[in-house]
Amino acid sequence: MAQISMEIPGDERGTLLAFVEAQRTALREAAQGLTEEQAASKPSASELSLSGLLKHAANCEEGWLRMAQGATEYPEGDWANGFRLVEGESMPSVLAHWDGIRQETEAFIAAVPSLDDSFPLPAAPWFPADAKVSMRWMLLHLVEEFARHAGHADIIRESIDGTRAMG
Repeated sequence: MAQISMEIPGDERGTLLAFVEAQRTALREAAQGLTEEQAASKPSASELSLSGLLKHAANCEEGWLRMAQGATEYPEGDWANGFRLVEGESMPSVLAHWDGIRQETEAFIAAVPSLDDSFPLPAAPWFPADAKVSMRWMLLHLVEEFARHAGHADIIRESIDGTRAMG
């Protein structure tokens, strides 16, 4: 299981990135050792699969990164296919994509002058009008998002083969 030490040497930026990474790792570990078919299975009442959760998490991080970088154009997403692999996608390709996004996120956060720097949120029904969030808020949101889905992933994995995150 992904854990971080009780006290992390360094600054707030490094601490927040360590928490984001711990939750990324928890999500990824839930799928370790599974076949493509097992990772795509939906063994519970939920429509979620492990491969779909990993794809969603990678896309979520990429979306927040692009907003923080100042992107003004956002691709129209296919919500349903954001939670499942489509033709041409595989667990290795999703994980490789997420690795690239992880590296980009860490480099971007290392380069921003302050975690107080903010960026506007796009017009969307789920965001308040003219809202802005800080880099700190974005990192905390990624921790929240990944932790929520890591819990889902733990339940799905245990339903597949009995493997438990906590042993």
